[in-house]
Amino acid sequence: MILHGYWRSGAAWRARIALNLKGLSYEQRGVDLRTGVQRSEAFVVLNPQGMVPALEIDGAVLTQSPAILEWLEEAHPAPPLLPVESADRAHVRAMAALIGCDIHPLNNLRVGKALRETLGADQAAIDAWAARWIVSGFEALELLVSRRGVGWCFGDAPTLADCYLIPQIYSARRFGVPLDAFPRLLAIDAAAARHPAFIAAHPDAQPDAD
Repeated sequence: MILHGYWRSGAAWRARIALNLKGLSYEQRGVDLRTGVQRSEAFVVLNPQGMVPALEIDGAVLTQSPAILEWLEEAHPAPPLLPVESADRAHVRAMAALIGCDIHPLNNLRVGKALRETLGADQAAIDAWAARWIVSGFEALELLVSRRGVGWCFGDAPTLADCYLIPQIYSARRFGVPLDAFPRLLAIDAAAARHPAFIAAHPDAQPDAD
């Protein structure tokens, strides 16, 4: 497998975490989003959307991190990243979607660039914009974790939800968002900082990192 990603991309980071939790070997190829490599003719052949991650598998190319993570769960079910019961699986997917649909897209690199170039926002305004969505999302997630989590987002082992959460906490810190109001999320972040799969997926550990 070949994972095309950017070291600090939250979406690519999710895929790395899941691949590592599954114990799978993969080659990484860096796509520097800052220089526009994702819009090059060669990369658009892989992913017409011009975004990361893209995962090459047996002659096929998978795009969009939710689809990649779901494929990993189907193709490599052990260890599982979704619970056994169907309602529990829906809860985990809802936690992941809370981050992947309602927080992350609103504070990624493309949106920040659009705010700056189209609306003339300065960095303080961009940080405030990001904090608005991160805080409201984390408030809901903190409550969900209090009901379902036992050391992780759901239960006592990492799930798809944790693959989404850890990159978003990193992003929150980059935007200067205070996190003291989210002790359960911070406890998960601390657990991930001790877990080999999460350590290996961290941006600083990637071959294309600055």
